[in-house]
Amino acid sequence: MKKSLFLLVFLWLLCAAAPVPAGTRISDDGTCRGIRLWGRVKVVQAFPDLKVQVVGSFPDLRVQMVESFPNSLGKWQFVEYLPDFTIQFVNSFPDLKIQFVNSFPGRP
Repeated sequence: MKKSLFLLVFLWLLCAAAPVPAGTRISDDGTCRGIRLWGRVKVVQAFPDLKVQVVGSFPDLRVQMVESFPNSLGKWQFVEYLPDFTIQFVNSFPDLKIQFVNSFPGRP
C-alpha cells in the first residue's frame, strides 16, 4: 500500500515538473524571452535574439509577413537594417515555433 502511494505521489510530481507545453512559450503580453513578437525582424546566422523553427502545424505563433506597419502580434517585416529583434532559423531546440500565414496572425 505504501509503495503504491509513493509511486502515485512520485508520478504526480513528475507530471508537475514536466516541460512547459509549446502553446505557453508566449507570455500574456505577447513576448517571448522578453522580446515582443511583432515589428522589424532581421534573419541572422549567429547570435540571434530568438531561435525559430518553422512548422506546418501546432505553432506557438502564426506569423504574417507584411511590407509595412508590423504593429500587432505576429506581424513581421523582414529588414536588413535597424531591426527590432533578430532571429535564426533552426531545425531543433527552438525558442519559438512559428507558422507562416496569409491572414489572422498571432496566437493559434
